[in-house]
Amino acid sequence: MEIIAVTKYVRLTPTKARDLTRAITGKSVGEALQVVELNKRKAAVAIGKTLKSAIANAENNAELSADKLYVARAVIENGPTLRRYWARARGSASPIRKKTAHVRITLTDKKPRKKK
Repeated sequence: MEIIAVTKYVRLTPTKARDLTRAITGKSVGEALQVVELNKRKAAVAIGKTLKSAIANAENNAELSADKLYVARAVIENGPTLRRYWARARGSASPIRKKTAHVRITLTDKKPRKKK
């Protein structure tokens, strides 16, 4: 059984958050929470909230125990980019791109196989 939690429009760069999702994929929920809580990055806050939401979904909706859950997939997808401009010399402007991301975490009750 798979449980999914999604957080959309998080104001962080997807490329800076993807390495943290790679670190928690395949781990048990307890280990993944420890990795996220000990990390100082801004992405760790958003990933931690989504992971806790997925755990709550599993316990309340699917009636699964959190001790037996594993992170099957953790994905950071690109969201819409907010485009702003920064005034420069002689009436010109430089673009500023404020990127957003969508965090998607999938939990499963089966232990995932290790990659070779």
